Amino acid sequence: MHAQRQPSSASPAPVHPVANSQSAPAAPCLAIDGGPGLAPTPRQFLIATAGTAGDMHPFLALGMALQRRGHTVLFLGSAVHEAMVVSVGLAFSPLGTVAAYEAVANDPRLWNPRTSFSVFWRGLSLHRLGDELMALPATLPITLLVHPLLLPAAALARARRPGVRVVAAWLAPANLRSCCDPMMVGPLRIPRWLPLRFRRGLWRHIDRRFIDPVALPGLNPARVALGLPPLARFWPHLQEVPDLSITLFPAWFAATLPDWPQPLHGGVFPLFEPQVDATLCPELVDFLAAGAAPIVFTLGTGHRHAARFLALAVQVAQQLGRRAILLTANRSQAPATLPATVLCLTYVPLRQLLPRVAALVHHGGIGTTAEALRAGVPQLVLPSAFDQFDNAQRVEALGVGRAGSAHRLRAGAMRRALRALLGSPDVAKACTRVAALLAGDADVGALCPVVEALD
Repeated sequence: MHAQRQPSSASPAPVHPVANSQSAPAAPCLAIDGGPGLAPTPRQFLIATAGTAGDMHPFLALGMALQRRGHTVLFLGSAVHEAMVVSVGLAFSPLGTVAAYEAVANDPRLWNPRTSFSVFWRGLSLHRLGDELMALPATLPITLLVHPLLLPAAALARARRPGVRVVAAWLAPANLRSCCDPMMVGPLRIPRWLPLRFRRGLWRHIDRRFIDPVALPGLNPARVALGLPPLARFWPHLQEVPDLSITLFPAWFAATLPDWPQPLHGGVFPLFEPQVDATLCPELVDFLAAGAAPIVFTLGTGHRHAARFLALAVQVAQQLGRRAILLTANRSQAPATLPATVLCLTYVPLRQLLPRVAALVHHGGIGTTAEALRAGVPQLVLPSAFDQFDNAQRVEALGVGRAGSAHRLRAGAMRRALRALLGSPDVAKACTRVAALLAGDADVGALCPVVEALD
């Protein structure tokens, strides 16, 4: 899941940047030495994140880049991801148990916009980050690089060990909740004409109803125990914690908005493949060679309730006369019997697969979205919760896909949307253009000097 930030009371009047605009002012950034090689001053980095494998990947890319530059890196995440972290050469310590992760992942309320935050929040540990921080030796300066929803835990950890620096890594534009356009509130896009006071009021209502009653009862006692004042509201606190913010998406995907936190440095999509030399399995290679490019259907690695979606995927593909690939972490979610024109797999490296398919139907996770943009493949995005709704709208604004909803799945609507995407020369041209933009972005290593520049 990805956090959204409450705008401060000093937020400016709404502005209306185009989602893929490159003419908006660049985010203020620190002076950095972007050269390769070792960092001038080694540091200790605690990288802490939460969520699915897709949420791990950008942080793993950053951790590996920092370690290559001579820093000591300790990666903290759910115990379910330990093998993946260790396999890329990073030290690992669990932030939560496998049982806790499974309890969250198996809860269908995780994919309801009204209840997703409460389900996700209950799986987080407020104290484990501080325990790991206190165990580090004082031989090197320490930086915490954290997922937005772990910023409250980072503030608690810093109270226990003053002097550490905190960097917030915002995975998707919707993490940075804003009153400016384009403004999304779950699946609802706020009209451009809505006055600023109503936009602020809407966020306050959402916080009072869905956020603060969930987060503050556990967070405030922990703060008071460390001599910190209790919080009246949760979301403004996220903006106040970090010494520096970095975005894990490029400016052409989301222009910097006036009410985003500062200092903020614009970044790139830190695309990451856990198995660098991974190849397509023989079964998939044979399937791809046996006919026309298929349509890929997936709701992501973390979705445990995709049975209806996958059944509709088979129906839609057959109605279109198209071959299909179903991707799901749990094969039992797919129909028990599949036609010869449909293949179901549990894992495929998207970097190798997507350039060879006709279209991708997916949930709108930021990692999957970025991989599709890199491959230049048309997208039909069916969001369920979190940042997915905003990502879907940005895909549509770039001209490379269409946005729907996983909560209103209809075979007819999916069929019509895919037929329009597959038959559109404009979409094909936009996909080529955006893929070139992404190919021209800097490597994730360019972010290393930014976080190193903190004193």
